[in-house]
Amino acid sequence: MDTVSLAKRRYTTKAYDATRKIPQATIDALLEQLRHSPSSVNSQPWHFVVADTAEGKARLAKATEGGFAYNTPKILDASHVIAFCTRTDMTEAHLAAVLDQEQHDGRFRNDQARAGQDQTRRGYVDLHRFDLKDLQHWMEKQTYLALGTALLGAAAHGLDATPIEGFDSKALDAELGLREQGYTSVVLLSLGYRSESDFNAELSKSRLPASTVFTFL
Repeated sequence: MDTVSLAKRRYTTKAYDATRKIPQATIDALLEQLRHSPSSVNSQPWHFVVADTAEGKARLAKATEGGFAYNTPKILDASHVIAFCTRTDMTEAHLAAVLDQEQHDGRFRNDQARAGQDQTRRGYVDLHRFDLKDLQHWMEKQTYLALGTALLGAAAHGLDATPIEGFDSKALDAELGLREQGYTSVVLLSLGYRSESDFNAELSKSRLPASTVFTFL
């Protein structure tokens, strides 16, 4: 797979063809890729809410009413929309669930390896909770790693995509009852197929030159 071509071809879609739906097999593959996104010390501090019905997308679009109304069509006309959510705390229950899953998946040669992994992960959590005091921000950074995974995956499947930060997170949290579940919404991702009216599809991609963004030691 030519990942450079994928990166150059993908762009932020501004308008979707509301008549086109992503095949179920394609969305299933993308979600499985998303589930396998990397995260620091395999902390996986995320949850993904997937809307693929008119009713579901309308619920997400409520968070764009008012000042973010320009993003409403990108949600309503897309085939699927994913709300990327981050934990509001790194709980004991979550840490135990991750450790048990690693055990189930054969990650540990023995009890010592299991204990070492648990200690290392807790060390990073405590570092961000108590010393750096940026636990929420650290967990959100892991969620953005998942967003990057999904964007490249969408391009690989020939899908168009739009990451959306322009929405009312508080309103969406209330609509979905996220905070009661221990999560908060961070970013939305619309997925589907571009409309012929999407002006951005024909514009050239623009990035700073390699000489500016790379330093070689």
